[in-house]
Amino acid sequence: MEYLIMIGQLMLSLSILIVLHEMGHFFPARWFGARVEKFYLFFDPYFELFKIKKGETEYGIGWLPLGGYVKISGMIDESMDKEQMKQPPQPWEFRSKPAWQRLIIMLGGVTVNFILGFLIYAMVLFVWGEEYLPNTNVEYGIQTDSLGLEMGLQNGDKIVSVNGKPMTKFSDRFVLTEIVFNEAREMSIERNNREIQLPIDEKWISELTSYKNKNERLFITRLPFVVQDVPDEGDSPGREAGIKVDDKIVAVNGQPSPFYDQFVAIAKEHKGKKVIVTVERNNQKLEMPVTLTENGTIGLYRYSFHHFFETERQDYTLLESFPAGIKKGWNFLGSQFKAYGQMFKGKIKVTESLGGFGSIGTLFGKEWIWERFWELTAALSLILAFMNLLPIPALDGGHVMFLLYEVISGRKPSDRFMEIATVIGFVIVIALVLVANGLDLLRLLGFFK
Repeated sequence: MEYLIMIGQLMLSLSILIVLHEMGHFFPARWFGARVEKFYLFFDPYFELFKIKKGETEYGIGWLPLGGYVKISGMIDESMDKEQMKQPPQPWEFRSKPAWQRLIIMLGGVTVNFILGFLIYAMVLFVWGEEYLPNTNVEYGIQTDSLGLEMGLQNGDKIVSVNGKPMTKFSDRFVLTEIVFNEAREMSIERNNREIQLPIDEKWISELTSYKNKNERLFITRLPFVVQDVPDEGDSPGREAGIKVDDKIVAVNGQPSPFYDQFVAIAKEHKGKKVIVTVERNNQKLEMPVTLTENGTIGLYRYSFHHFFETERQDYTLLESFPAGIKKGWNFLGSQFKAYGQMFKGKIKVTESLGGFGSIGTLFGKEWIWERFWELTAALSLILAFMNLLPIPALDGGHVMFLLYEVISGRKPSDRFMEIATVIGFVIVIALVLVANGLDLLRLLGFFK
């Protein structure tokens, strides 16, 4: 069921983006008097799942979810309708229209996707706002994960800035972004009441973007171990020992453990053994014998950071949301451009970062959360716009490239040249799709660890 939710989100997001993208071609074509023969969501080689004809246009849904298309009369596209191109040009055909009209028709799809991406970001901010944890509120510093430890961070550190840029909102993604996209080389941290400079090796650009680390965190907030819930059923040594809600675990076998990470470290050394757990309850310290599970756990649920720290929320009026959404979308595009630049430099491995539908689907998660769904749809819309602008024949950018050549030179490429270029471009696009999804398959089979 969880995977069906993931697939459902991906298919809905792509369907919205594809239909609106093709509308960006469809309506300008109709406005300029060009005949649109087909409007399809997904491709339909050999057969289609659904079709209906209204007026001059056949609307349908194909079975191959690699995109969609509108077939405009008198245009050399992926349909490769050579017979039509052999006939004399007709007034309703794409090839009969002035170059500036054809240019607008071809730019319509990416224009819609760019506008849509910024608009969705704006609406997400308007509806949900932005909740964040101010870095100054993180009283106990960080709890590092294995990646953070390897980088040189320690439990209890407080991140001050990265390459001189202050971390105002607590997030390990801020640190990752500065290292990967802005090539940060040092981090200012507060450790034991002293500010020190932690150097960052260049290797972390590729390490943090590797497939194996895509879901790993550098750090989270360091928290005391205060009990939020004691389960009524199941294996819970803590319940059996008499530990209650709001008890604070402060020591194990006399060894201080005021923070959860300290408790975990000590408990792992005493898996399945009997230990003395010291808790604070109503300003009193109580010692309780507890036999830990074979995994070194105590079977209790602890409070999250919301219990200890006050978050802040930035709400946006409708008017405020538009510039904020554009800024957010532009920052996302900027990070993508920088990522591609790092790939060209060889600092980010293409095999580690490139992915197909499987990689995209996992971003949506196994739970349907509308805020995340629309955030990802906005990001995909901007990526789709950018990718379609690439000067590859068969993509919108390829058609735009040839149209610009025609406008500047006054010479129109021959139909034969366009046919060959379109075939080459289509092969390139299919090859990229196969490579991206092939990498997903190889990862699934365990070839990339």
